[in-house]
Amino acid sequence: MSEPLLDVAGLRVSFGTSLAAVRGVSLQVMRGETHCVVGESGCGKSVSALAIMNLLARRASRTADRLSFEGRDLLTMTDGAMSQLRGDRMAMIFQEPMTSLNPAYTVGSQMTEVLTRHRSVSRRAARDRAAELLARVGITAPGLRLAQFPHQLSGGLRQRVMIAMALMCDPQLLIADEPTTALDVTVQAQILRLLASLQRELGLAILLITHDLGIVARVASRVSVMYAGQIVEAASTAALFTAPKHPYTRGLLACVPVPGKVRRDQPLGMIRGVVPKIEPGFAGCAFRERCDYAMPECASEVPLQVAAAGHDYLCRLPADWGTRV
Repeated sequence: MSEPLLDVAGLRVSFGTSLAAVRGVSLQVMRGETHCVVGESGCGKSVSALAIMNLLARRASRTADRLSFEGRDLLTMTDGAMSQLRGDRMAMIFQEPMTSLNPAYTVGSQMTEVLTRHRSVSRRAARDRAAELLARVGITAPGLRLAQFPHQLSGGLRQRVMIAMALMCDPQLLIADEPTTALDVTVQAQILRLLASLQRELGLAILLITHDLGIVARVASRVSVMYAGQIVEAASTAALFTAPKHPYTRGLLACVPVPGKVRRDQPLGMIRGVVPKIEPGFAGCAFRERCDYAMPECASEVPLQVAAAGHDYLCRLPADWGTRV
C-alpha cells in the first residue's frame, strides 16, 4: 500500500483552558483521492483544517502524535518553511471568498503574487498563468477579470477565482473548507463538477470539509464523520451510507430527505439538542446527551471499534446494533 500524502494522528487543538476544539483527530488522505470530513457546524472541522495548515490564532495550542505531508513533519517545520509549503505543495480554499480575497487589490495582482512568491518567474509569465487558470475554471474573458476587484465579481466567480488561485503552483493537496456554502444550488453543482474535473485532470488529492451529505455521496472516496472535536466514524463512502455504525452518523443520514420516501406531510428528520462545547479533560462520549441509545457506561472512556476493514467507529454499541432496533 502506498504512503499517504497527508497523515494526521492524534491532532489536538485547544483555546486556553475553556475549549478543546479538536480532540485526537486521526485521518489520512491518499494521493488522488477525495476525503470528506462531515459534521454539524461547531464540530471542529474548520479548526482541524487550519491546524493542518498552521493558520490557527495565536491563542490556540496545537499538538499531535503525527502530522506529516509528503513524509515531511509539519510539527517541527519552521514558520518560514511552512509558509513556503502553503500555496505551493498544499493549498486551501476558504469558506467565504469575499473575506478571503483582499478588496484593495485586483484579482490579477493577488493571483500573480502566489506564483511569484514560490517560483522564479516574471510578472508577465505569472499573469499568463493566472489567465490560463481562470479560463480553466470556466471564467470567460479572463484578461478582463484579472483587472477587476473582488467586489465586482459574483459569489460564484469569486469562488472560482479562489480555486484558480489555489492551483497556481500545481499543489498536490487541496483543502476545501465548505467551498459551496455561500452559493446557490445551481452554482454549488457547477463548483463541485469543476473540482471533480480538476482532480481527474491534475491528480489532486482533496480534503473536502462539508456538512452536506449530498455532496459527500457524490464526490467522496472516503468519509470521516466529526462530532465535538473527534472523528466518531471513518469509512469508505459506500460503507458509510449502506452500513453506518455510530448513532450520530445514522442521525445525520436520517435528516436527509429521500425523494419518493419522505411524504410532504411528514416532518423532516432531526437530531435533538446542539453540539456541546467541550472543555479540556472531558471524559466519555460527547454525543451521549443527544443519543437515544446512551447507557451509563458512556460517561467513561469510549472504545474505538472496527466494524470491517477500513471502517472504524467510536462507540460502545456493537457493530450489529442497528439490526436489533
